[in-house]
Amino acid sequence: MRDKHIKNSGPPIEDEELEMLDIQNEQAEQIIQSGAVTTTKGKHIIHCLTIVGQVEGHYILPPQNKTTKYEHVIPQLVAIQENPDIEGLIIILNTVGGDVEAGLAIAELVSGMNRPTVSLVLGGGHSIGVPLAVSAKRSFIVPSATMTIHPVRMNGIVLGVPQTLSYFDKMQERIVHFVTENSGIGADKFRSLMMNTGELVMDVGTVLDGEAAVKCGLIDELGGLSDAITCLYRMIDKDKARKKRESERKNMQTRHPRRRHPAERHRSRRAARPIEADPMHTPRPPRTPAPQPIYYGQLTAGPATGRERQNSPPQLEYNNSVNQVQHNRRHNYNKAWRRKDERKW
Repeated sequence: MRDKHIKNSGPPIEDEELEMLDIQNEQAEQIIQSGAVTTTKGKHIIHCLTIVGQVEGHYILPPQNKTTKYEHVIPQLVAIQENPDIEGLIIILNTVGGDVEAGLAIAELVSGMNRPTVSLVLGGGHSIGVPLAVSAKRSFIVPSATMTIHPVRMNGIVLGVPQTLSYFDKMQERIVHFVTENSGIGADKFRSLMMNTGELVMDVGTVLDGEAAVKCGLIDELGGLSDAITCLYRMIDKDKARKKRESERKNMQTRHPRRRHPAERHRSRRAARPIEADPMHTPRPPRTPAPQPIYYGQLTAGPATGRERQNSPPQLEYNNSVNQVQHNRRHNYNKAWRRKDERKW
């Protein structure tokens, strides 16, 4: 009985080995076809995307060049965004640059993803590799890596007209705006590094090593692969906790809706039907305006005559009425004594 329990406790070892071989073959095929791999044996399921060599744009480069084709990278990013099983993305960069519009397209897609993303610069992240490095939510660079910042350039025939220089300037401003929006470096600082003429012999620009890139705010942290993966796992845990809180809050609102005050419920019922159709509606009597005080300098009716006179020092209507009553009392008293005198004589 005991041997039977041990035998049926789990799948046979041969099945586990076959499953492991299938996963390894699938990952190897994925690396050969697209230069990417999805890891499933770690703490979280993450996708590793590599951008190496030269970023190929609208023109096919010679076969001896190592290239990253943007038509292969863009569908991968869309699949990562729409796959609920993939929890994070790590981008490994070792590129010399390439097509500006293709590189910016990939960088914009990465920055617009709502998944945790981390980038790691190895070897070099030159030219258009700078926007690709800062497009992730957290960027890392190894101490031995370098990043070259230089102005936009073009190969082939160029028209020597002012419009060409204006086109270059607009394209350059697009890069400056993207880099400054997704990193800690300022626009003026980035332009000064781009237009530096005292460092490169045959070119204009600046070469930054890992420590200098972190110091100027272009890259977030100095670290290697383990640091980048640890940061990605931490971001995934925070994202899961945030989604859990939002779902719990939504469930609480669905189960226990907010109780409205009786006055609010009454207003909602009254708003549903017109006031004229409400049998309980009683019109409110119009408000009588409060008596306004009369101050010094205004014309009032005098207590003894109907003529208008000007008040002297401030008197209110109440005081005028009191004066009127006192005057009537004195007048009636004098009138009664006058009648007595007439009867006496």
